[in-house]
Amino acid sequence: MMGVAGCGKSSAGQALASKLGLPLIEGDEFHPASNLDKMRQGLALTDTDRADWLSALGMALAQQQGGAVLTCSALKRAYRDRLREQVPGLCFVFLDIDPATAHQRVTARAGEHLFPPSLVESQFATLESPVGESGVLRIDATQPLHQLNTVVATWLGQPEKETVK
Repeated sequence: MMGVAGCGKSSAGQALASKLGLPLIEGDEFHPASNLDKMRQGLALTDTDRADWLSALGMALAQQQGGAVLTCSALKRAYRDRLREQVPGLCFVFLDIDPATAHQRVTARAGEHLFPPSLVESQFATLESPVGESGVLRIDATQPLHQLNTVVATWLGQPEKETVK
């Protein structure tokens, strides 16, 4: 599950992992303390900040021989390609959301989550849409979780992961 803050990666990922009987790898749990501190201070992460985090996520995912559901922003193509290098055949579910809804969701969880609403805009500025990349399913992040997971589970069951727009 990938996308900007507030798109529902954690909720959708947890529900999908449960539906498919797969382990969940929550990307936020792999950030080093320095990244967490920066985000709490309202500072956007850089490519350098994300490098070790992406490596750790790729290693954790590669260790799951039977598959897993990973939640990770994966905002840039280079980030997704780095994960693909570690896990050939990796598929991405792009939870697409508009900036206003993402901001509203992040604001609603302020105080419960480390990511402040002030950083939502930077997420959209960094986002390189994965639409058109192989092995990517674009899905409306505002649809109900049960509908989202049905679509994703069906798509994952296909022998070849064609890009769905």
